Amino acid sequence: NLANIARDCQISRTTVEAHLGILEDLLLGWRLPVFTRRAKRALAAHPKFYFFDTGIYRANRPKGPLDSAGEIAGAALEGLVAQHLRAWCAYSPDGSAMHYWQTRSGVEVDFVLYGSGGLHAIEVKNSAEVRPQDLRGLQAFGEDYPEASRLLLYRGRDRFERSGTLCLPVAEFLGDLHPGNWPVAVR
Repeated sequence: NLANIARDCQISRTTVEAHLGILEDLLLGWRLPVFTRRAKRALAAHPKFYFFDTGIYRANRPKGPLDSAGEIAGAALEGLVAQHLRAWCAYSPDGSAMHYWQTRSGVEVDFVLYGSGGLHAIEVKNSAEVRPQDLRGLQAFGEDYPEASRLLLYRGRDRFERSGTLCLPVAEFLGDLHPGNWPVAVR
């Protein structure tokens, strides 16, 4: 959130915007737009920013006594999946575009892929277990877009379905992700 960054740094929002623009121009980062097609709810208005590499994120993220290792690793895992999905979109012939979805009330889906290959909602969790609250964003997205396939990627080992959402180990998903081919297990 640019306003939060500006407030924390005590600089204007436009200055933060300009600095992020420089990072994008240098190919050090990129922005993920909000998925707004046929939106039924009030959604976030600003894109998310990702560094081009998860290692850069981990090296640059401030760390202190109030930061948990899980919090940092969760964002890094999400960034790793983002890198793979971004490459998949760039090299796949179906013209899929990557977005994220977030309501103004804070309900979020990390990634939404939209193109001739379908509509896919993906949530990434840095946990070995899937809790009911982990599915909340995907369930809300499914209410608005029932035609979407919903996928939760997590650090566990088992593949299962819960509440209409396929829960899949992140390593398995990334291993099966190839340009032009959405992983067969997810279809």
